[in-house]
Amino acid sequence: MSTPMSTWKRFSITLQRFSTGRGVLIAGVILVLFTALMLPGQTAEAERLSHGAGTPDTSLWYTPADLTAMAESYGPAGRQAYLQARWTFDLIFPLVYTAFLVTAIGWLARRISETPGRWQMANLLPVLGMALDYLENITASIVMARYPAPGPVAASLAPIFTLLKWVCVGGSSVLLLGFALAALWRRLHSRSSI
Repeated sequence: MSTPMSTWKRFSITLQRFSTGRGVLIAGVILVLFTALMLPGQTAEAERLSHGAGTPDTSLWYTPADLTAMAESYGPAGRQAYLQARWTFDLIFPLVYTAFLVTAIGWLARRISETPGRWQMANLLPVLGMALDYLENITASIVMARYPAPGPVAASLAPIFTLLKWVCVGGSSVLLLGFALAALWRRLHSRSSI
């Protein structure tokens, strides 16, 4: 019988298979292209339709009342566009940034230590961020779709999922930078020891 920890460890090891230099390069190119070609248009459209009220996705924290106010300020067309963006663009974008973070963190973790250890499972943090991003999208979409009818459970959960998403995605970025610096230091140190 497998324990939850062994299941996560196996999942982490499976993700490690994609964490090659080539995998990081492919995921990085896709992220850069997606960010350069798709993100600016989505951001501009969201700003236009929200009438300056902002979006839950880019906020670090908001209250259920803030989310309801966003739904109101969007108007019917803005709410419809928000829902369409969440279930098209925002289905793909979390996969894109997660693929890059998972492969890069996994690849760098192997450069820091050849022996599998705790750092090897750091590739799971971006996956958790992606799951929270999807939960944020689901709960915020419920509020937008039901407006003006209240959706108190979804409105209360959405800000929590948003904050936790940013903690995981931001934490993944910090881990990536830390791993990159540690791998560079290790490489420089090993060269100077020769």
